[in-house]
Amino acid sequence: MANDVQTLVDQARDAARTARAAADAAQAYADRASHLTHVADAAGAAAHAASGGAIDPFVFRLAIFVLAVFVGYYVVWSVTPALHTPLMSVTNAISSVIVVGALLAVGVDGAAALDSGPVWARVFGFIALILASVNIFGGFLVTARMLAMYKKKG
Repeated sequence: MANDVQTLVDQARDAARTARAAADAAQAYADRASHLTHVADAAGAAAHAASGGAIDPFVFRLAIFVLAVFVGYYVVWSVTPALHTPLMSVTNAISSVIVVGALLAVGVDGAAALDSGPVWARVFGFIALILASVNIFGGFLVTARMLAMYKKKG
């Protein structure tokens, strides 16, 4: 019985270390992504200026976005299964920020005036709100399932 408890404690410590390492890695990636956003803006402006206005900065940024989607796909699928739950916690934090932004897009100006902005902005804000809420709920379900694995049986 004591060995089982000690094993569970050791597993919990290992999971906590893994979660901390995943959180540190996610923070490092977020910092790099923030830096790369500025680099992409500068590169788009440079391409626009170098081509004499032939390359629209939007097209340049769209190309970077498409490349980021492919890189993100391969990065996520190469993560070991042990890190999926800690990464889900980071995803929940990101989704909560998206919920705040979506709420701002959907309704803050709506209190001041009936027609306060483009309809498409409110529609996309509402879609973002729904998708981020589903993501957060799913993250809590996964976390609850993971924590249930550490509970005693019987």
